[in-house]
Amino acid sequence: MSDIILSASGLHKTYLSGERRLEVLRDVTLSVNDGESVSIRGESGSGKSTLLHLLAGLDAPDQGEVRWAGSTDTGASRRVAFLGMVFQSFYLIPELDAQGNVLMAARMLGKVGAAEKKRAQDLLARVGLADRAHHLPSQLSGGERQRVAVARALMNSPRLILADEPTGNLDEKTGDSIIDLLLGLCAEQRIALVLVTHNAVHAARASRTVFMRDGVLQ
Repeated sequence: MSDIILSASGLHKTYLSGERRLEVLRDVTLSVNDGESVSIRGESGSGKSTLLHLLAGLDAPDQGEVRWAGSTDTGASRRVAFLGMVFQSFYLIPELDAQGNVLMAARMLGKVGAAEKKRAQDLLARVGLADRAHHLPSQLSGGERQRVAVARALMNSPRLILADEPTGNLDEKTGDSIIDLLLGLCAEQRIALVLVTHNAVHAARASRTVFMRDGVLQ
């Protein structure tokens, strides 16, 4: 039986908007097994990104709990080693080249030596950017920037990757190639993947698909 790498139980989340409190998530429960890929689909405003932020430990639920590999420790010090994140807007540091951006994940663990530099080079080669390692983000296409972001997410050998609309800023062909890359690398390295996407075709490629509607996971 596979180990549960991520579990969320009874998550509720509200936000204050003026004098009203908006209910964004209602009693959300989800578990993801080691090496499993799960896609989350839903309309804009359904709560998908809020859920992903809770799963990543970037925000706290009003009620319920999130566990990583059975532990409720979802703090920043554990996050950098346990999971990688891929965002729609890439979030690369403009002053750093591709290799420097990938190495930022290792810097957050406090160590960048010869082994880490070699791993960053190897990861850039795996995502097809061996010859672009010393290019700045402004010198890369959108697809290339997202490939750098994928390499960065893999840098610390995480057990889980959370991807929030990773193809949202890309054309269809480039988006398809990013999904190929994410699913392929995660399957090869047995990394669990949670993919938030509007794209029904991309969502269907995960081993399991769930739906968000008005803050409820279905």
